[in-house]
Amino acid sequence: MSTQTPDAAAVREAVRSVTDPELDRSIVELDYLAEVAVDDGDVTLALVLPTAWCSPAFAWMMATDARDALRDHPATDAVRIELRDHMHAEEVTTGVNEGLSFAEAFDTADGDVAGTRAELDRKARLARQRDAVDALRDAGLSDAQVAALKRDDLTLEDGRATVALDGFYVTLDADPLERYLEKATAVGVGVEPGDRVFADRDGDSLTPEGVEEAQKAARLARTNMGGQGGVCESLHAARNPELAGD
Repeated sequence: MSTQTPDAAAVREAVRSVTDPELDRSIVELDYLAEVAVDDGDVTLALVLPTAWCSPAFAWMMATDARDALRDHPATDAVRIELRDHMHAEEVTTGVNEGLSFAEAFDTADGDVAGTRAELDRKARLARQRDAVDALRDAGLSDAQVAALKRDDLTLEDGRATVALDGFYVTLDADPLERYLEKATAVGVGVEPGDRVFADRDGDSLTPEGVEEAQKAARLARTNMGGQGGVCESLHAARNPELAGD
């Protein structure tokens, strides 16, 4: 049993890194948290999505990611995740809390969600890469330098990113690079110090000629996410006005 007791703010912060896999935005930012209940070290987190028919696979990913994030928190003893007001609320809530796989929770499922998650992570990495590359270009890097950039050419500290590459030196806001590296590391791109930072849609290191092509693909991914995000926000606000106003 933990000697600490989390409060609602700590619970929200613990799941801030959990994203809607289609939108690549935090479930906290999107106001998906309908209720946070804390009883000593026991935490119950309820989620409400924009519609009752949101993809069960996406709902499952968010619920399991939230469960895992809270279980990893040192101040929690027991975690319960509830999906509310959804056509598959019972299957997701039961499956996530009983430790079932997606295929076990849904008899009609064709396999697990790993393939879906991988494809959505690929799109999210490309969208974040676009922002990071734009920031580096604005800071003065050429496409050849962007393509050549390795993890150990980058230093991130106190909200600033420093690039030191073959005699070229510049500092810039770290946020777009930190967000990109978080997702890239999660999917195994540019993990080691000597690895290239940026990659194409297949995970292969960019060439100088391939930077703009990758940016075009990333712009499409970002545009699709942004458009879908606007729709989801409107639906969520209409469905849950009390949450949207928080």
